Amino acid sequence: MKKQTVHLICNAHLDPVWLWQWPEGAAETLSTFRTAAELCEKDGFFIFNHNEVILYEWVREYDSGLFERIQKLVTQGKWHIMGGWYLQPDCNMPSGEAFVRQISEGRKYFKKYFNVEPTTAINFDPFGHTRGLVQILAKTGFDSYLFGRPTHQFLDLPADTFKWVGYDGSSVTATRFSGWYNTKLGQARKILEERIETFKDIKVLALLWGVGNHGGGPSRNDLQQVNEMIAERGDVEIRHSTPEEYFSHVAESGDELPEFADELRQWAVGCYSSQILIKQKYRLLENTYFTVEKMASAAWSNGFIEYPFEELAEVRRDMLEIQFHDILPGTSIKPAEEDALEQIGHALHILSRVKTRCFFALAKGQKLPQEGQIPILVYNPHPYTVKTSVTCEFNLADFKTLETFTDVKVFDQDDAALPSQVKKEYATCHGAEWRKRVVFDAELKPMQMNRFNCRLFEVPAKPEKELKIVDNKIRFKTQSLDITINADTGFVDKYLVEGKSLLKPEAFKPVIIQDDADPWGMMKEKFLNKTDEFRLMTPEKGTRFSGIAGHVIDSVRVIEDGEVRSVVEVLLSCRDSSICMHYILPKKGTLVELDVQVFWNEKDSMLKLSVPLLFKNSVCLGQQAYGRCSLPVDGTESVSHGWVAAVSETDDCGIACIKDSIYASDFHDGQLNITLLRSPAYSAHPGADKDGKMCLFMPDDRFVHRIDQGYRSFSLWFDGGSAGSVLQTIDRKAQLCSEKPYALSFFPDCSCEKPHPPVVIENESILVTALKHSEEGEELVVRLFEPQGKPTTTMMTLPSVAKQFELNFSPFEIKTLSIDIENSRITETDLLERPLAE
Repeated sequence: MKKQTVHLICNAHLDPVWLWQWPEGAAETLSTFRTAAELCEKDGFFIFNHNEVILYEWVREYDSGLFERIQKLVTQGKWHIMGGWYLQPDCNMPSGEAFVRQISEGRKYFKKYFNVEPTTAINFDPFGHTRGLVQILAKTGFDSYLFGRPTHQFLDLPADTFKWVGYDGSSVTATRFSGWYNTKLGQARKILEERIETFKDIKVLALLWGVGNHGGGPSRNDLQQVNEMIAERGDVEIRHSTPEEYFSHVAESGDELPEFADELRQWAVGCYSSQILIKQKYRLLENTYFTVEKMASAAWSNGFIEYPFEELAEVRRDMLEIQFHDILPGTSIKPAEEDALEQIGHALHILSRVKTRCFFALAKGQKLPQEGQIPILVYNPHPYTVKTSVTCEFNLADFKTLETFTDVKVFDQDDAALPSQVKKEYATCHGAEWRKRVVFDAELKPMQMNRFNCRLFEVPAKPEKELKIVDNKIRFKTQSLDITINADTGFVDKYLVEGKSLLKPEAFKPVIIQDDADPWGMMKEKFLNKTDEFRLMTPEKGTRFSGIAGHVIDSVRVIEDGEVRSVVEVLLSCRDSSICMHYILPKKGTLVELDVQVFWNEKDSMLKLSVPLLFKNSVCLGQQAYGRCSLPVDGTESVSHGWVAAVSETDDCGIACIKDSIYASDFHDGQLNITLLRSPAYSAHPGADKDGKMCLFMPDDRFVHRIDQGYRSFSLWFDGGSAGSVLQTIDRKAQLCSEKPYALSFFPDCSCEKPHPPVVIENESILVTALKHSEEGEELVVRLFEPQGKPTTTMMTLPSVAKQFELNFSPFEIKTLSIDIENSRITETDLLERPLAE
């Protein structure tokens, strides 16, 4: 019988940030890498493995001599660059395109400085892995994946080494490593021999070793003992190895691997909502980055600006660092949270400057306004026509007293009046009109500047609101919607879309769920125990909360009503917390917005928004990284990206929640529950008590900070109707809510020609997830995605050269095209922009 082969993969798992801030992470990196380099230089057989650009870049910046030693060791095969990503990110919450950038940045760095291209991706510590990674891995040059979580306790797999199949049918070989990614100092041999015995039936075995989490790697004593073990164990073939060598041996064994076509989840489900402010700001950064990148590509391809390579690269690095698996999941200490928010702010400020530069460039060629017109320019970053409501604020020529009211009407380029209404400006200017904020319905042409003109009309008074409370109810009815808000509760009692009744009474009620101090949520998969619920404030309490003196107002009131929409404000309270909620009800269409402003002062609790369904036999679906999947219907806390939906084919009904800044939800007993936030303690890691039971050890002699205390705000959009119609349009609507058109009142330059849109897409479902300058050369790169799991075809037009191309998509296919606009030539590439083989 052939001996078992054990591949020892020595590493030093090193979190750049976690229970420490990044300078300490950098210091530990230098110490760990210096020790590892010395051992590699002195030992003839030892191989050290490490990943993560961020750590190598710290070494390059702070100890260039050590960096050069590592480069030499890599050339000699003594130091192995494994993984090849920028860092080990959270593998649940970044978008598919964000994962592509995580990999491509790593690929560029390690090719530039070490001339290597790893073929095995590794993520030892992240808390689950989206199935969408498979296609991304396959199209970025990886054939294998080594991971640790979820462990056997939380996820049954057909085998620990298997063929992981993606949404599109692509696959990679994956291994959930045996044991763990590290060993205790001075105990490496003992632990490795225990693992060899435990997994003796696995004939090709990968074992990780080295001190980890805060770095450390191999010690001299541990390496000596491991080398002695290798020499003494004649019954097992043991070798210092690499992930690539291990997977090569797996392939050579010829064993047929079982397939697994699902997400690698669930574990640490509290991470889907812990430190929600970081998640919200990260999503804003991600969405803004891809919007600005599209704008920059449009301005560059028209010859108006130099492409902002360096600025976008700096932002990208910030974005990738925030993806780290102890930052984005919300498990780091408070100072690390503050550092992350500061870093996101830095990136957003750079993007603001680039976006403004691009906007003014793309505004060229507009006509001068006529007398009495105030222009509003709106850039649509999407290569397809969108219908949406646009909001813009501008200045009047001068202060004006309040004897009359200045109304604003908006007209399109053909001078046709559009539905529009004035809403409250951001400032609170008493006694005068000076700022005006207008919202209007618009159809925006693809990937270009859209021009609208405002005219001012002086009227005796602000228009009266027609929507009123009648018999303690507010009934909002349009051609598509019939919604009743109960003025005694503040919640929705009737919700009809296109004649289909979708929700039970008291819909959209915020409820408090029992939680604990563990930010990971290691000891649970479900948050189901409701301990309290928000109720309508009394008029007196609501008036005080609103900051109103001199008279009392109701806690349910219509605060805006016009041609575009009606807005109902509701004030709620529970325990020590309060909520101001706005129902934003459209006069056209079916997309209802819910603006939830939370003033949260609860400890060890979770806040959810309950959406009880009338229809039966529902399944729950959610958007994932370059895919969509079924979510649990037993109350298990789940993660999804831009939308989560409940649909019933039996009743042909569905409702979707679009969310541009949050991830978590659950579904059970016919109710969809959207998780807004939770308030555990910072980095409160459970541990085992004297009986081996997992529990939390919290200080009981002082105040302990809880996460996400104070003000947080959330925007959610709900879209309902037949099951098919909801799922057919949801991805485009979610992208529009996340990557919003940009509006500014501006008197433009009319001396140039109008720019051409770079590309236009005809298909109503295909998403364009990226439009960018090529990494090499002068091509325009466009990335498209089929999000519904159906084969389809679309026409792509290049307006500047009047050329059209037909593109065919298989289900869930990501397609990358390199476009030579000047020569009207397109080349299909992989995700790293390398041409595909003919």
